[in-house]
Amino acid sequence: MTNPLPHDHIIPFKESGKSKKEQVAEMFDRIAGGYDRMNRFLSARTDVGWRKKAIRRLKKDDPKTILDIATGTGDMAIMACKLLNPDKVVGIDISDQMLEVGRKKVDKEGLAAKIQLHSGDSETINFAENTFDAVMAAFGVRNFENLEKGLSEMLRVLKPGGQLVILEFSKPRQTAVRGLYNLYMKIVAPEVARLFKQNKEAYLYLCESANAFPERQQFIDILNKLGYRETGYKSLSLGICCIYTGRKP
Repeated sequence: MTNPLPHDHIIPFKESGKSKKEQVAEMFDRIAGGYDRMNRFLSARTDVGWRKKAIRRLKKDDPKTILDIATGTGDMAIMACKLLNPDKVVGIDISDQMLEVGRKKVDKEGLAAKIQLHSGDSETINFAENTFDAVMAAFGVRNFENLEKGLSEMLRVLKPGGQLVILEFSKPRQTAVRGLYNLYMKIVAPEVARLFKQNKEAYLYLCESANAFPERQQFIDILNKLGYRETGYKSLSLGICCIYTGRKP
């Protein structure tokens, strides 16, 4: 059973009558052109290191087919190709504009033969059961309309023994660090986004959704409930984000 969580009801545009999924797609379409530049600036490129650490969790498995959920502009897919040398990486996303940026990056890297980026809903994945050796997602699952449904779909398309790796924001546990983090996410990041002529509303939503996201043991409990095994998490950068892992039995 995949029940909606409180987090699932947080939406980008409060006045809109559209579904969360439609709003998220619209939001990322709006900010696609400057998304990579903004990410690197706001994180001082720390996000690049986080992604590498997450992908290296798959190295021992030597996966040949990988699904990148909420692939966006393809950062994880491109990095996985370079670090793991799989036969194929498929990335899916609901934002056509983000995918358009991603395809240009894939072509520029000369990886079009290995990476396929498709429009696709992560909560209704258009692939058969037991298709992929590994499934990964970076900063995407918090945008799901129904988190449990999306995680269940990821489990369905994993091959038995295949590993799930998720990179997601979390709230620092140290009081001083948490205070600075909250200030940065609520005030600094949206204002910087505005100066970069991006969508301030979008960055406020990303902050709100990150704060409401079930983290650490809460998230592990959800994975366990849905049928994942060998679950665990590792905090990075004083708890600003976490790598979550699990396997299909």
